Amino acid sequence: MTLLSRITGLARELIVARAFGAGAEMDAFNVAFRLPNLLRRMFAEGAFSQAFVPILAEVRTRHGDARTQDLLSHVASALFWTLLAVSIAGALGAPVLVWLIASGFSKNPAAFDLATAMTRWMFPYILFMSLVAFAAGVLNTFNRYAVPAVTPILLNLSFIVFAGLLAQRFDPPIFALAAAVVVGGVLQLAVQLPALARIGRLPRLTGLRAALRDDAVRRILRLMLPAIFAVSVAQVSLIINTNIASHLATGSVSWLAYADRLMEFPTALLGVALGTVLLPNLSRANAERRADDYSGLLDWGLRLTCLIALPAALGLGLLAEGVIAVLFQGGRFGAQDVAQTAAALVGYAVGLFGLIAVKILAPGFYAQQDIRTPVKIALVVLVATQLANLVLVPWLAHAGLALAISLGALANATMLLVGLRRRGIYRPRPGWGAFAARLAVALALLAVLLWAVERRIDWIALQAHWPMRAGLLAAVIAGAMAVYFGALWLMGFRPRDFLLRLK
Repeated sequence: MTLLSRITGLARELIVARAFGAGAEMDAFNVAFRLPNLLRRMFAEGAFSQAFVPILAEVRTRHGDARTQDLLSHVASALFWTLLAVSIAGALGAPVLVWLIASGFSKNPAAFDLATAMTRWMFPYILFMSLVAFAAGVLNTFNRYAVPAVTPILLNLSFIVFAGLLAQRFDPPIFALAAAVVVGGVLQLAVQLPALARIGRLPRLTGLRAALRDDAVRRILRLMLPAIFAVSVAQVSLIINTNIASHLATGSVSWLAYADRLMEFPTALLGVALGTVLLPNLSRANAERRADDYSGLLDWGLRLTCLIALPAALGLGLLAEGVIAVLFQGGRFGAQDVAQTAAALVGYAVGLFGLIAVKILAPGFYAQQDIRTPVKIALVVLVATQLANLVLVPWLAHAGLALAISLGALANATMLLVGLRRRGIYRPRPGWGAFAARLAVALALLAVLLWAVERRIDWIALQAHWPMRAGLLAAVIAGAMAVYFGALWLMGFRPRDFLLRLK
């Protein structure tokens, strides 16, 4: 389901890139979408989920169905009323927010006004998506993974329809993308509610005061406050980077945004999908005091991350120009845009393993309701990322911003792993040495193949032959997969070795 979501996401970006390119209007949209998207990731998919799911699992295990249903109603009510107020405040304060995100736009009044207007349009997105995150947390806790995994497709389809078919009905056409965001949020919530009803967990809306009287709700809020920062350090860095990029060459915000979208493909396919499975099961193992199973879940997640994230990073880094040229080049997205977006993608690829590993390791703390440790680590990482910007941006421009995010993600993952080991929460299972050695051989073969291919193909020059270029890229990727997984097979890796049997 997550793979299908990412495929439609790539289709969406292909259409958007060709229709709108990477100019000032697209920069304005990316800035306007950045804030509600940041809040969605911080509150809805980040801090809220990490605080809500462990307590929901605990209440369900220890107090039964009636108390669980009361908690669901109170949490949904607290979310609805709070985020309704936030949406209204965000719409009213849009000019200030745009200036905080992209102060460089103050030199371009047209771009500033456009970003402000689209921010007002899109701010209610956070309300819809927070309720979607609530529904997804409930469904995942009850081992219903399909609907939450498939709902992002609806946002992608909304983009495809509005950008591809309805853009000319808006003035200026870029407003079609803002409308797509709002419609996509409504559709995702509309699909989740019937899924909750089918398992008898549809919440009942109450007043905010009644919701806040629930002790479990107050515990969730106490956990959320520090978790907001802990799970969102990359997003906070992204906001700061957006502001810096707004002072660089026109198009810098969009080049980073397109590269970030490509990074979301493996990050969502592996990191989000694994995190979705791990958090409720870690929470259940913790509630039932199954320490060995708890450590085993983390070990399973890390081995899969190594197996898939490392070759994905090599592929994106060494084939960056080819992937971007095939997906985006054409229409208003030219050769310069391909080269600049590829530079950003290489910077992001350096830290892909860290970005995914954080989504595996952080739940190891959250499932035990330990938020403070990730917060401390996140503070260190945020400062280190911005110090890296001071060094890298004058040298690499917008690509330096991507590389700084990557280095921060690797540092974040390393410190989380060390913390889990020191506390005895994670104890690596036997066989890691042999696993790493065989994996290194397969990765070396993959790197040599991709490097040789990249030296011989000028992807940008093949623009006039898109079918041939797309077919060539598909053949290279298929060949690379055959070499990598073939080498693993010959060295004894089997799919059954990575099966997880849930209790």
